Amino acid sequence: MSSLARQNSRALWAWGRNLKGQLGDGTTTNYPSPVQVSNLTGVITIAAGAYHSLALKSNGTAWAWGFNGYGQLGDGTTTMRTAPVQVSSLAGATAIAGGNLHSLAVKSDGTAWAWGYNYYGQLGDGTTTSRAAPIEVSGLAGAAAVAGGWNHSLARQNNRVLWAWGYNGYGQLGDATTTERTIAAPVTGLISTNTITSTG
Repeated sequence: MSSLARQNSRALWAWGRNLKGQLGDGTTTNYPSPVQVSNLTGVITIAAGAYHSLALKSNGTAWAWGFNGYGQLGDGTTTMRTAPVQVSSLAGATAIAGGNLHSLAVKSDGTAWAWGYNYYGQLGDGTTTSRAAPIEVSGLAGAAAVAGGWNHSLARQNNRVLWAWGYNGYGQLGDATTTERTIAAPVTGLISTNTITSTG
């Protein structure tokens, strides 16, 4: 219900529904045309969750704004933010992704990190405890990319092997089961994956 765009100048713009401040302009006013996200420059990558937004800057810092009821902004709180706040304890980020109520990142050392809602294990830390700050995804090295689904997550390693964890009621983890996973498990029968994405 909202959209984000990054210009060549690395300025960030948003428009659409803004009930939870996900446009990042300091208000909760809906906008039918783009408004600039407040105080955020040098953006190289953007991502969106259900009611929150994320940006990765060229200096390796991640920023987030919008709904934060489960800690999906990663700033150590559950306070809604109408303007960007820095994701805490996450330096050297190279990729980001937004799920429904959780967020993900990859760091330059190949570790994957997650924060926010974790009822189905979508943070991949072996628990179902929600986190308001990033926690490392267990047992996953050499990560290159991440994607967030409604209540599950995916990661692609540098060797192009694909892993998934979280809710699996419809087999969305691709491990030939419908068993929820709180730890990443490899997607079966799929090699040399280049790009990943996910929907609800």
